Amino acid sequence: MSMILSASVVRVRDGLPLSASTDYDQSTGVQECRKYFKMLSKKLSQLPDRCTLKTGQYNINFISSLGVSYMMLCTENYPSVLAFCFLDELQKEFITTYNMMKTNTAIRPYCFIEFDNFIQRTKQRYNNTRSLSTKMNLADMQTEIKLRPPYQISVSELGSTNGFAHLSAADYKGTGKISAAPHQRLEPVTLPGIVSFVLSLLCGALNLIRGFHAIESLLQNEGEDFSYVIAFFLGTAACLYQCYLFVYYTGWRNVKSFLTFGLICLCNMYLYELRNLWQLFFHVTVGAFSTLQIRLRQPQGKSPDYNV
Repeated sequence: MSMILSASVVRVRDGLPLSASTDYDQSTGVQECRKYFKMLSKKLSQLPDRCTLKTGQYNINFISSLGVSYMMLCTENYPSVLAFCFLDELQKEFITTYNMMKTNTAIRPYCFIEFDNFIQRTKQRYNNTRSLSTKMNLADMQTEIKLRPPYQISVSELGSTNGFAHLSAADYKGTGKISAAPHQRLEPVTLPGIVSFVLSLLCGALNLIRGFHAIESLLQNEGEDFSYVIAFFLGTAACLYQCYLFVYYTGWRNVKSFLTFGLICLCNMYLYELRNLWQLFFHVTVGAFSTLQIRLRQPQGKSPDYNV
């Protein structure tokens, strides 16, 4: 009989279990698979975001997104498409219920144990496949798995001393690392995002031009204040860094965007005597708009067509 046996939610960076289903199966095979669960949990940060481990009569599947991994144990004949649909449903509910701050600051194992209720209800639904036929579009998931199949982990790899550090993009095309690396993909660019990017470049260019003019004025008049030159160039750097934050993912990205916006405000406050109110309003408004777009463009946990 094909069925899901257990599932768990694990933090990627350190393998801390956040929640898990209550398991009643105490057979030898299931107990052995629980050991594989623990071994995989310690290596999640080195693994692609979608993997399968075949262990004889059982399969372990998992997906990872935004620093959290969703793992499940099922019988070997359980359909792969249903397995990953199940994991995707856990992921959506967990992200909706708990914010990243809570998951990142959790220190106790199973501190979200109440999520077990949702895992159990969802597991029961997926073990009764007749109830799923009208609730899911399996064609989308089948297409996604065909285009980007899960990485197949072997038991021998799991037991190797070097772990999975040798995995690269060449080994698993189309899959990025789970950890919050600078190259993590962001959500698709929107029209407001493009506008904010162009306006930030414009503000940076205006600051740069005014900075060179300030240098010329400084050379011609010895009484000019050199600090204005610094303010213009700092404003240029802040605008360009906002463009960088919008395009690329970095750690503490939202915090950096707010600090950059603060620097833009400080520079414009210092340049109050050299700019009129409309110019000041334009630069500060563009900085605020760009900060908002950086905040709205979050990391992409999976490809856009990964729908169920």
